[in-house]
Order: sequence, then C-alpha cells, then structure tokens
Amino acid sequence: MGLLELLIFIPLLAAALIGAGLPGKVIARSAAALNLLLVLAAISQFNAGNTLAHSYPILDNPAIAFAVKADGLSLTMALLTSLVLIAANCQIGEGKPAIYYVSSLLIAGGAMGAFLCTDIFFLYGFHELALIPTLLMIAIHGHGDATNRRAIAWKITVYLGVGSLILLAGLAALVVALKPASGLTFDLAALMQSAKDHPLPAATQAWIFTALLVGFGTLVSLFPFHSWAAPAYATAPTPVAMLHSGVLKKFGLYGLIRIALPLLPLGAKHECVQQALLWMLIGNIIVIGLVTIHQQKLDTLLGNSSVMHMGYIFLGIAAGTQVAINGAIILMFAHGISIALLFALCGRMRNQLGTLEFSKLGGLAANAPFLTVMFAFGTFASIGLPGLANFAGEVMVFLGAFDSNINDGFKLIHWATILGLWGVVMSAVYMLRAYRNLFFGKAASGHFMSDPVITQRVSLVLLAGVLLVVGCCPGLITGLLKDLTIAAP
Repeated sequence: MGLLELLIFIPLLAAALIGAGLPGKVIARSAAALNLLLVLAAISQFNAGNTLAHSYPILDNPAIAFAVKADGLSLTMALLTSLVLIAANCQIGEGKPAIYYVSSLLIAGGAMGAFLCTDIFFLYGFHELALIPTLLMIAIHGHGDATNRRAIAWKITVYLGVGSLILLAGLAALVVALKPASGLTFDLAALMQSAKDHPLPAATQAWIFTALLVGFGTLVSLFPFHSWAAPAYATAPTPVAMLHSGVLKKFGLYGLIRIALPLLPLGAKHECVQQALLWMLIGNIIVIGLVTIHQQKLDTLLGNSSVMHMGYIFLGIAAGTQVAINGAIILMFAHGISIALLFALCGRMRNQLGTLEFSKLGGLAANAPFLTVMFAFGTFASIGLPGLANFAGEVMVFLGAFDSNINDGFKLIHWATILGLWGVVMSAVYMLRAYRNLFFGKAASGHFMSDPVITQRVSLVLLAGVLLVVGCCPGLITGLLKDLTIAAP
C-alpha cells in the first residue's frame, strides 16, 4: 500500500478503532499527525519527480478501479485536509463523546479519497461518505435546541442531496458521452484521452457543463443555491464546521477544475454558461457581502462570509486563464485555513461566553491576548491583507480574470472583476467591525474569557503560521501547480 492509499485509509481506520472502543483523543490526534507527515512526504516525492499513482481494478465493464494519483492540485487539497484535521481534533474538548472524533476522521478520510482518487466512481463516493457524518453531527450534537438543529439538518440534506443527484446525472452523462471504443469507463485519464480524440459538440458540452456547475455549485454554496450554508456552519459542532467549511466545501470547486474544465472546455466557454456563472458569482460577492454586513452574531457572520468568498474562486474558474486558476487554487487553500481558524476561535467563544451576539460582547482582549492575536490573523487573512495567503490568491484571480480577453474590449467578466474588488471592501467592513466589537471597548453584560490550553494553542498557531508562510511564499503552492492542465490537450 502506497502513500496515497495510506492518506485515505488511516483516518478511516482510526475512526473504526475509536468506534470499537479505543481511546478517541490519542488515536485521532496520532492519526492526524501521521497524515500530515505522510502528506509532506508525498509532496517531497512529487517535487523530486517521482510518480505517485496506483490502480486496483474492480470491474472490467464498465471499467471501475480504485485508482489514486498525486499532482499539485490533489496534494494541495490533501495538505489542507491534514492541517485542518489536526486543528479540528484539538478543538474537541474533554468529556465529548467518541462520535466527535469518529465524525472528524470520517469527514477527513472521505475528503482525502475525493481529492486523491482519479476514478469518478470513487471520487463521488468518497465525497458522499464524508457528507453523512456532517449531517448526523449537526442533527444530533449541533448548537441550539433540538427542533431547530434537526430542521437545519433536514434543509442541508435536501439541498446537498438534490445537488448530489444533479451532479451524479451530469457525471453519468459525461461518462456515457465520452465512452471510448474500449467500452464504458470511469477513469479520468481515459476520459481525457477520449475528449482529445473525439471532442464533444459545443452544445453537448454546454448542457453537461451546466449540470456539473449546478451540482458542484450547490455543494459549494454558489448563489442562489447557497441558503443552506450559513445556518449549517452556525449550528454545526466546531470541528465539523471547521472541516466542512474549510475542506469538504472545496470538493465542488475541485471537481470543476479537475473534471469539468479539462473535459468540457467548450462548455465552460459557452456564452450562456459564462454569463450565468458570472451573474451567480456576482451574487455571491455582492448580495451575500451585503447580507454579511448586517449580521449581528459571529457564527452567522462567518458562515455568510464563507459563502461570499466562494465568489472569488468561481471568478478564477470563470476566467479560465492559468494565472486565474492557480489563484483560485491558492485561495481554496487559504480560505480553508483561515475559515477553520476563525470557526475554531468562534467555538471557543461560544463555549466560554454562552453567546456570540456582538451587542453583548466586548473587551475580550484584556483577558485573552493570545486569542486576540489569533483572531487578528484570521480577520486580516479573510480581508486579504498583503503578506497572508488569501491576498496572494485574490491578486492572482483578479489579475487573471481582468486579463481574460481584454483585447476584445470590456466584457461581463471584467465588470465582475471590478465588482469583486468592492467585495474586498465589504469584507474589510464586516470583519474589522466584528473584531472591534469583540475585543475592544467594554462588554455590556460583563463577559470575559481566557486563552486556550497549550494543545489548542499549538494547533491555532499552526494554522496562522501556514497563512503567513504561504502569504509570503506563494511559490510553495504555485510550484506544485506548474504542470497543472486545465484544458483538454
């Protein structure tokens, strides 16, 4: 068994061992640390030019295999998953039932499988595996009264269930349409070769790409299929909110870059598809940005902020240039780290203070200087401060999108880029105002809190450190992406 298979099965095995009654904290944190070391080892081998790929055939007709392969995109997502898994496990407090550790490991293992598998059957299946514990944890251990959290869990189930069904239909249509002469296959490499040898008509590519966009987009909270996301993150237990918003939500974006853009390049460039995507991502940035500004609680503000920032990544995908795609991938990584950091701090505030309403809080910096500094890292990363990872991704997305077909005159994508820049201003407004309301001034009800214990501090410093290192050296990510192919050759 190779490195990539271990990255998938170590979290799943750890979840099974904890479910069998072994100590949850020790096994979960050991598995998370081991996964991070294995990801770093895989990145080292990839940089050294070694090929990391294995395939284990399961069926001949249709051709289905448990196939894994490492490239810059999949390794970036695997690194994101392992980092957030460590931080999420460290936020599980003493006395929490073992299901907290089991669910976190299942979500991470499912995400690893979705990012590393190159067979569409397993890629889709691993994502669905990761969704199940997410929904159950919100319904059973979510915040708020039982009736409300179950209603939210049902809403998420309906939204993501319908999105997954549309995605499944789109993937099935893609597999059938690109069927090679050797027979039906789910292997991405074979489908890529078929797309090269026998390109689909533009009209066929357009409707299949639309189905994939709606399916993947619903999983990512693309406007107007977004209303499930903010309530879900506000209700979910802290480790689940960190893993879903930081990692699993990126699956839809990953799928568009890995599957839809390379196999359906004409569909992605179809005028109607382009215009629809641009108007939807403008909705993410502007409409949800305005909604976020009016939030009165930290958890709903962070949830809506996460939805808003997906618009920038969709802008990079819509542009389709190499610079914009690389920027979108860096932003996927950076947003995953920064939102996980913010939700970790949000969960600690909820546990200690009992409320997240801005009107009832203030002056927290006096008793929690470490938490204040960590929240500053998350805040400044979220608004795209230079020197932090989000800034590098946003700049590349904006430059790549504005450069797209600029010689042909101003088009909708250029206006969308300009509006996206105003989204940065809105991000600064709501994040800096939230930071001021939480940590400065005087609390109306006298709430105060203390800094976390050493294990939680280490995990939070790890996330903040990654934001700083990647922000100062984005070449660490772009170096992995130098051979990324975004269009069928």
